[in-house]
Amino acid sequence: MTGKILVIIIVLSAAIAGIALYYTQVYGFYATVVPNGNDDVVLAPLDGSEPQVIDYTYFKAIDAESSPIRYRACFTTSAKLDSLAAQFLPSAHVVPRNAPGWFECFDSAFVAQALEEGHAQAFVSVKNIAFGVDRIVAITDDGRGYVWHELNNCGHKAYDGTVVGETCPPRTDQ
Repeated sequence: MTGKILVIIIVLSAAIAGIALYYTQVYGFYATVVPNGNDDVVLAPLDGSEPQVIDYTYFKAIDAESSPIRYRACFTTSAKLDSLAAQFLPSAHVVPRNAPGWFECFDSAFVAQALEEGHAQAFVSVKNIAFGVDRIVAITDDGRGYVWHELNNCGHKAYDGTVVGETCPPRTDQ
């Protein structure tokens, strides 16, 4: 009888721990970003000057303090892709990161397919928004926009243990 009780306790403990772990990863750490309505969507100009605000509406975003790459956002814009491509820095990172399933406006599979098929273009928004992390903005030809954070070269080096070197900015978070 004691063995059965111990097994039940162990199984229930494992189930509770699994549910808690799932909840914290998918829901627990995320918070809604309150848009300021002025400069929530910016793109880096080709000339290297300060990022510039583009026209946007219907902005929704989530973020988590637990990781610099958990930021996701969606918006719409009336800006045309041709005009944006002539003014702003394109991004080589064209594979968006997945968002939690409950953040329905951000569909990474759709964005990836639109980028691959040429129905969207990715731009650099802010370089080193956190050490080794760039903000990327993708805009579709019908005006839907998606934002995520991506590790840049310095971030890949820092997180895989490679010597970062002099080409990376100094870390301010240590």
